[in-house]
Amino acid sequence: MTPSDETFSAEERAAMKEAAAEKRTAAKRAKDADKAAAELQDVIDKIATFSDFDRPLAEKVHEIVTTVAPQLAPKLWYGMPSYANAEGKSVLFFKDAAKFKDHYATLGFQATAHLDEGTFWAKEFAITAIDDAVAAQIAELVRRAVS
Repeated sequence: MTPSDETFSAEERAAMKEAAAEKRTAAKRAKDADKAAAELQDVIDKIATFSDFDRPLAEKVHEIVTTVAPQLAPKLWYGMPSYANAEGKSVLFFKDAAKFKDHYATLGFQATAHLDEGTFWAKEFAITAIDDAVAAQIAELVRRAVS
């Protein structure tokens, strides 16, 4: 066993490999005029691979984010659908339950999101269903994240 085999789970190693592949793809696309369209398609294709339970959640999150914050660019981040600011930094991401063998999907926010509240706040939220009330909460979090 190598040290990385002891330190990182198989899922974590897979996520790191996905991130490396994403960086290689991004470098190849750097001069491509259709880079944004290709990255959007990557996100749509990734969502299509999710389980029957997580796929509709990811599709709804994608719909909310692209409606509320069209300035964010969809792209993959460690193999997860992510939405980046103008500097290319991930602001928020959707993590399906299978990603790290979790019990549920989550919506997570990076440090680039403007959600800081004092000295204690949530940066990742579990999602098991999205009704109108949850959709409104997600929309408000996204609005705050990009404000």
